[in-house]
Amino acid sequence: MHDRESNSPNVDQRIGTMSMAHYINATRNEASRILGRRNRQKGGDGNRFQASVSKGANHPCANFTFPPPPPPHLRRIGPRPCPVCYLPVDQAIASMPSSPSESPVLHNLTYVHDENPIKTEPHGGSDFGGYPSLKQRNDSFDIKESMVVHCGFVKGSKPGHQTGFDFDESDLAGLQQFHEIIVASAIFGNYDLIQQPRNISEEAKRNVPFYMFIDEETEAYMKNRSMLDSSKRVGLWRIIVIHNVPYSDARRNGKVPKLLLHRIFPNIRYSIWIDGKLQLVVDPYQILERFLWRQNANFAISRHYRRFDVFVEAEANKAAGKYDNSSIDAQVDFYRTEGLTPYSEAKLPIISDVPEGCVLIKEHIPITNLFTCLWFNEVDRFTSRDQLSFGMVRDKIMAKVNWHINMFLDCERRNFVIQAYHRDLLEHMPPPVAVIRHPPALPNIITRERNQGKKIPRHGKDRRSGSRHHHKASAGNRESNFF
Repeated sequence: MHDRESNSPNVDQRIGTMSMAHYINATRNEASRILGRRNRQKGGDGNRFQASVSKGANHPCANFTFPPPPPPHLRRIGPRPCPVCYLPVDQAIASMPSSPSESPVLHNLTYVHDENPIKTEPHGGSDFGGYPSLKQRNDSFDIKESMVVHCGFVKGSKPGHQTGFDFDESDLAGLQQFHEIIVASAIFGNYDLIQQPRNISEEAKRNVPFYMFIDEETEAYMKNRSMLDSSKRVGLWRIIVIHNVPYSDARRNGKVPKLLLHRIFPNIRYSIWIDGKLQLVVDPYQILERFLWRQNANFAISRHYRRFDVFVEAEANKAAGKYDNSSIDAQVDFYRTEGLTPYSEAKLPIISDVPEGCVLIKEHIPITNLFTCLWFNEVDRFTSRDQLSFGMVRDKIMAKVNWHINMFLDCERRNFVIQAYHRDLLEHMPPPVAVIRHPPALPNIITRERNQGKKIPRHGKDRRSGSRHHHKASAGNRESNFF
């Protein structure tokens, strides 16, 4: 028994107070090292990093280039946003494709339904994921016109109804409705505070629903703080409470809506996923136009701002205590036996094996739905660190079909989402220190008159209130919370 899926003016806008002082040197080096070299090979100007535009020279952003980096004394350490050329909202809406993209090879995707999944092999997995065997896992990478794969929600009559990761009955019907676009996020384990989107057009407010998935722990906290009432709305966000979460790890529960939105929302065309710690500050239509429609892509994700290599990423995860070290080693060793090699320029035009996975931009067609199913299966089987499994799943699919992922610069991602501190850090952070500015002293008129015409000796260096020695206290840099 299977669940069947339907196959159904000035544009250089800069967000907030962003300036090129925020344009990080590391990102410039990243762009120059890979894309700049390719431009030079084509005879272009290696010092100009031109935006990739697939809609021809007539596109308003066709000639957009990044400005040069700031002088060394103005550069700031750490990842920062960089400029992105967005179309105005009305033009972005007009750019939406009238029909779905073609799904290469795969046209019919159905999902395993099993009321009594049994673990038959000594590997990871869960009841929720259905314990696919290694043979079933390997077969799922053999892309065919029609496929049946494990993709979570293996029990119950439909996703969210007696499957684990269950929704209220009042929410089930709404999740089945058709939408061109949705924005989704999640907070589990009461780990983050809801961030309200900004700069959202009236068109998007009317037509693009914003869904926030929370567990019962987060719901209780929000009700105790009078943040949530019977309307189940917090600003733009529609709150969906999850019952019977399948995992004890809140981070792993968050992977369910992140990677399986197409199962929760079977009748949508496009989705933008943002992690709960992020605030969206650019209109959804502009984001989709920039990262999908303009690129003729159907899946987009930013690459990691520093790391390109899965083996390096694994060591960084271990050093930061992100997961049990032996489990990380077992996963990477397994991938090594399957042919995973360190990233090198031989993989070009693939630019990185490591994503910054807090934003996913997706068109819901069979091939992208298969990709996120199989990515989820790796997260279910191995560690919850989805950066480790992304490249392996992508490469196995790309080896079979003509398909690609738009991996854009991470500084571009930072242009349209702002990262906040996690809730526990915010609640323990000291309040900002007030800065008292005294008015300048009035000139001593009597002294000036008595000493008129005389030279008064000056002791020490002049200090002006605007000098670089005058520091303003703050609650902290929002971008300093990086792994």
